[in-house]
Amino acid sequence: MFPGRGVLLLLAGALHAASTAWPFDLGFARGQTLWLLQIAAMGLLALALLRARSARHAFAAGWWFGTSFLSCTFWWLFVAMHTYGGLAAPLAVVAVLSLAALLALYFGLVCGLWWRLAHYPARPSALLFGLLWMMAEMARGTWLTGFGWGAGGYAHLAGPLAFYAPWVGVYGITALAAGLGMVLAQVAGALSGVPSTANARSLARPDDGKLQRVGGWVWVALIVTLPLAVPASWNEWTRSSGSLSVTLLQGNIPQNEKFEMGTGVARALAWYQTELLAAKTALVVAPETALPVLPLQLPEGYWDTLRAAIDSADRSAMIGMPLGDEVQGYSNSVVGLVGGVAQALRYDKHHLVPFGEFIPPLFRWFTALMHIPLGDFNRGALGQASFAVQGQRLAPNICYEDLFGEELAARFKDATNAPTIFVNVSNLAWFGDTVAVDQHVAISRMRTLEFQRPFVRATNTGATAILDHQGQTRAALARLTEGVLVGEVQGREGLTPFAWWAARFGLWPLWLLCLGVVAWAWRRRT
Repeated sequence: MFPGRGVLLLLAGALHAASTAWPFDLGFARGQTLWLLQIAAMGLLALALLRARSARHAFAAGWWFGTSFLSCTFWWLFVAMHTYGGLAAPLAVVAVLSLAALLALYFGLVCGLWWRLAHYPARPSALLFGLLWMMAEMARGTWLTGFGWGAGGYAHLAGPLAFYAPWVGVYGITALAAGLGMVLAQVAGALSGVPSTANARSLARPDDGKLQRVGGWVWVALIVTLPLAVPASWNEWTRSSGSLSVTLLQGNIPQNEKFEMGTGVARALAWYQTELLAAKTALVVAPETALPVLPLQLPEGYWDTLRAAIDSADRSAMIGMPLGDEVQGYSNSVVGLVGGVAQALRYDKHHLVPFGEFIPPLFRWFTALMHIPLGDFNRGALGQASFAVQGQRLAPNICYEDLFGEELAARFKDATNAPTIFVNVSNLAWFGDTVAVDQHVAISRMRTLEFQRPFVRATNTGATAILDHQGQTRAALARLTEGVLVGEVQGREGLTPFAWWAARFGLWPLWLLCLGVVAWAWRRRT
C-alpha cells in the first residue's frame, strides 16, 4: 500500500469514528452525529478498495481503516485502565491499540473477500460490500462476548437512513450506509475515467462505465428518496400507553472515591438516601452501583427506612447496587421497590463487561495489573421480566447493555408483556469527560428508533436524560454535576418490525441474507 493511501485511510477511519459523536467543540456541536460524514468516510475506504491491486492489498486497506476507526472510537478505554485502573500508561496505550487492531481483522477479512468477489457492475458489488461490512460489524458486536460500540449505523439518528431503524435495526442501516459509500466511490471512479482494479473484468465492456453511473444513482435514489416519499405516520408502529412521572438521580461521585468507605461510599449513601426519600414522582431511579456496597454492608436500618418510606408514599424506586455473597457469587443489579404493595423486584445484569465484570480465560494476569473492585460477577438471565409501575412495564438495563439491541428484543416476544419504557442505569465515571458519554447517548437513541420506545437514563456523572420514542432528548442534566432531573416520560406499546423479528430470530435473518448473497457471488465469480 502506498504511504499516501495509508495516511488517507487513517484519516478516513478517524472521520468514521467522529461521525457517531463529534468529539470537538469546533464546527459542530460536541456529541452530534454526522451521517453524511460517515458515508463519506466509507466512500474513501471504498475508493481504496476499488484501486487495490490484490485481495491482500484490499485486506490491508480494510484493516488499516478499521484500526484507525476503532482506536479513535474507544480511545477512552485508556482513561479507565490508566487513570482509574492504575495500569501503566504505555501498557494502556498498547492495550487499546491491540484491541482495535484485533477487532479490525474482521474488516480486513471482508474487504479482501469483497475484492475476490466484486467483478460485477455497480449495484451488485455495492450491495455485496454493504452486506459484507454488516457481517464484520455483527461479528464484532456479537462474537467473543461482542463489542459493537461505534458501528456506522449509529451516525444515522437523523437523515434518510434513520427511517429504516424500526425495520432493520442498526446493523441494517450500517449495511445501507456502506453500500451507499461504495456506490459513490464507483460513480466517482467512472466519472474520473480511471477503471477500478476490482471491477476490471466488468469494465472491459464499453458500456459498463455508463451502467455504473446510471445504476449507481438509481440505487442511491431508491434508498434516499423512499423515506421522503412515505408519510412519517406510516412508519409509526407504536401507540401511547400513558405517561409516568420520573425523578432521575445523578450523584457525581468521583470514580477514584466511589468504592472508598471513608469518602465516596459515605457520600453516596447519604446523598442517595436523601434524594430517594425526597422524590415526589411515581418513579425515582438511582444509577448503576449508586449504593456501592452489598446489602449486608449498609448501615443498620438504612434499607428498611428506604423501603418503608417508598411503600408508604405509594411510589416506586429503581436502585443500582451489587448483590450476592462469597458463596453464591456477586451480581451487578437493579433492585426495584414497588410502593403500595411492599414488593421488591430484582434485575441482574446479563451482558457483562470483559475485564471489568468478568475475567476471560487466560487473562487474570492482566486484570491483576489493575485495581478494579468486584471484577468477576455472575451473569443474569436473558429477557428478564419488566418491572410493573402504574400501568407501565419498565425494562431495566445496566451500562452498555443497551448496545445489544438483539438482546433487548428478547423481551418483546410476548407483545402483551413487552416493555413500554426502557430504563438504563450507568456509571460512565470510568471514562471521565470524554466522547464515551455522547456515544452512549447515541446508542440509547438508536434503540428508541428501533423499538419506538422511550429511554430514561440515570447515570453517576452523565448523561442523565429522558429520551422519547423518536430519539429526541426531552430533558437532561449537565454532565459532571450533582443533580436531580424531574420529568415525564410517555410509554409506548406495539411492535416495530425489528422488535418482532429480532425477538424471535435474533440477528439470524441478517446473517442468512449475508451468507446467501455471498454464496451467490461466490458461485458467479469469474
